[in-house]
Amino acid sequence: MKLNILMVEDDQSVAEMMEMFIKKEGWTMEVATDGEQAVEKFSANPDQYNLVTLDLNLPKKDGIQVAREIREKSPTIPIIMLTARNSEAEQILGLGVGADDYVSKPFSPLALIARIKALQRRIDIEESQSRAKAKAEADKVKEKFDVETEHIKISKDRREILFDNKKVPDITPKEFDLLAIMAEKPKQVFSRSQLIDYVWGYNFFGEERTVDAHIKKLRHKLEKVGANVIQTVWGIGYKFDDSQV
Repeated sequence: MKLNILMVEDDQSVAEMMEMFIKKEGWTMEVATDGEQAVEKFSANPDQYNLVTLDLNLPKKDGIQVAREIREKSPTIPIIMLTARNSEAEQILGLGVGADDYVSKPFSPLALIARIKALQRRIDIEESQSRAKAKAEADKVKEKFDVETEHIKISKDRREILFDNKKVPDITPKEFDLLAIMAEKPKQVFSRSQLIDYVWGYNFFGEERTVDAHIKKLRHKLEKVGANVIQTVWGIGYKFDDSQV
């Protein structure tokens, strides 16, 4: 991966030395010579940088404050702190404000290049794993839905109905079954007697108007999160159609 690095370094000789090694890797580098300039450069376009090397001892604004302000702009940009200080407390402070790694001066340019590569590999692996996990979770969720239309998703295992990914609340078992049966065959007209057979069973001896009462309640619950997707077909029964929503 080609990197564009922001090096925050007030020592010109160090910056020039690192620029030679960075260019040799095929990367590009910009230099900020004090803390205020570093924040201004980064804030102007955070997305253009892939990594920041940050000296702790800087004019105008120290590295700790710069790290804090960079983190406010980008929670994920990799930061390697460079400093002549070597105390454990300062290392902990630097890492605590958002640095990902810590290199003490004097350092070997090749060693810093190796640390940059190692940090970038780790980030690439983490991002790859995160994408793979998100995809697996999305695929897993998708597999759990038995019915998917333009706006409705239905999971029979969880007895769950989503309207544009919003859960339809307080669905009773009969209401769930009615919607599931109709949504499995969008635009197909179901008579009241068909719906009774499917939902209540052939041995049901109640009134066909029972279907009307359940449909009315189901429509009301669907409309709370979306729209009415159950249409009345006069003289026959009902059908599901969310294509016009």
